[in-house]
Amino acid sequence: MRTANPRLGYCLGLIAYTLWGLFPLYFKVIQAVPAIEIVVHRVLWAALFGSLLLGVWKHPGWWRELRENPRRLAVLTLSGALIATNWLVYVWAVNNGRMLETSLGYYINPLVNVLLGLMLLGERLRRLQWLAVGLACLGVAQQIWHAGSLPWVSLMLALTFGFYGLIRKKAPVAALPGLVVETWLLVPAAIAWLVLNPAAQSEQASFWSTSQALWLIAAGPITLCPLICFNAAARHLPFATLGFLQYLAPTLVLLLAVFVYDEHFDPSRLLAFACIWAGLAVYSVDAWLTLRRN
Repeated sequence: MRTANPRLGYCLGLIAYTLWGLFPLYFKVIQAVPAIEIVVHRVLWAALFGSLLLGVWKHPGWWRELRENPRRLAVLTLSGALIATNWLVYVWAVNNGRMLETSLGYYINPLVNVLLGLMLLGERLRRLQWLAVGLACLGVAQQIWHAGSLPWVSLMLALTFGFYGLIRKKAPVAALPGLVVETWLLVPAAIAWLVLNPAAQSEQASFWSTSQALWLIAAGPITLCPLICFNAAARHLPFATLGFLQYLAPTLVLLLAVFVYDEHFDPSRLLAFACIWAGLAVYSVDAWLTLRRN
């Protein structure tokens, strides 16, 4: 394992979360294509472009290590399923006018990371961290009380990405090879979907003469760039610190939802966001004090 480089980790993390925060601009361009079909093409084109990139950006010995440790393939299968689920929920929500819910989900995610560290990594929470998690739970409870149901989009995004980040942090596989293997493990399912849905837009010959086809092909590099940066950053930064950087992405999504796509930001939703923001503020203060002590 390489020595951690926090400065490189911060730069890569900022790039990843900025790109993710601007993703709605891309998905709105191809919103006429169903969400699951978009995800199918994300898998296919990401697998292709990732393989090409891996051929240029050499990682000696990565395939031999996977062959000698087949359990890693099982781990990457699980992480691939998690990220594909995350993609599907996110694309569906963005293209159905629920960007504010995606923003809330990714605001919750850093606090989900804290809980995962407590439950699965044996980390101990400090008092301010407990307060931060409590405020986040209050925000979710307010949404449940107002809507009469769980904010499932927000929770699904937070949980799937939280577990994905945890698995990729613990899996001893380099960022790019791991990502390529993840996507190739999903390719059979993607091809099966296309075979079982011959009426899909992308299976019509006329579709590939439109600009939408080019945008679908672009899903490969557009998907790969932030994921490569994120997976590389995860190997240089503590898990909680990586979650802290994530504030950037949901803030950009929130601004796009309200000021570009005119989603209604009513007082009850503002109250839920306020609870989450308060929790993140407390969490940030705790992280800053801890860094100063260290």
